[in-house]
Parts: sequence; structure tokens; C-alpha cells
Amino acid sequence: QLQASGGGLVQAGGCLRLSCAASGLTFSSRNLGWFRQGPGKEREFVAAINWSGGSTYAANSVKGRFTISRRNAENTVYLQMNSLKPEDTAVYYCAAVMGAYTYYLGTTTSEYHYWGQGTLVTVSS
Repeated sequence: QLQASGGGLVQAGGCLRLSCAASGLTFSSRNLGWFRQGPGKEREFVAAINWSGGSTYAANSVKGRFTISRRNAENTVYLQMNSLKPEDTAVYYCAAVMGAYTYYLGTTTSEYHYWGQGTLVTVSS
């Protein structure tokens, strides 16, 4: 089970840090990702991190502004979001893959098996 938190209302240019705590699954061996779904849009990839935290990948739309990280000892993954824009407004979801010690960082929803409930981020202009 994944539980996302940290969303809220922020002005453009501001920052937020999302957290996602895992329970009931082997966290430290799984690649993790953040996705988002804006109003009237499909769910899209934001960022991913491998099981050790040594490899990350971010979508072009957030590269340089968002940073994904993890603390395996605390079963938690984070998404630090800086320089937020109104177009970042969305429900943000954390997700975990099914397999262990996967080399490839997935960027599509079908590659992730476990999903959190989502946390809403609203960026005002």
C-alpha cells in the first residue's frame, strides 16, 4: 500500500515536497515513480527512481524543477517540486513496480503495479 501526502495550494514560483510512504510491500527492492493527472487530462509520467536511489529520470516538462528521491530505511519516496507553474496543477500519484531490482526506469502507467491514492497540488497564478 502506498500513501501520498504533501499536496496543497501554492502560488506560482513556490515549492512543495510530496511524500509517499509504503507499507505491506518490499520497498527497498522496487523502482518507484510519480505520475500526475491534471483536469481533463490523462495520467502522465513525472519522475522515476531506481531501487537503490542511484538512478533517476524526469519528464522534460519538470526537468530542472522537480527532484525525486527516496529513503529506503523509512520506506518513503519524495518529490521536491520547485518553481511551480499553474500547469503543474494536478493530482499526483506515487507508484511502485511489481518486479525487484529492475534495471529499466519505466515511464508509462502500465509498467507500475502498485498505486497510491493521490494528493492534489494546486498552483495559482
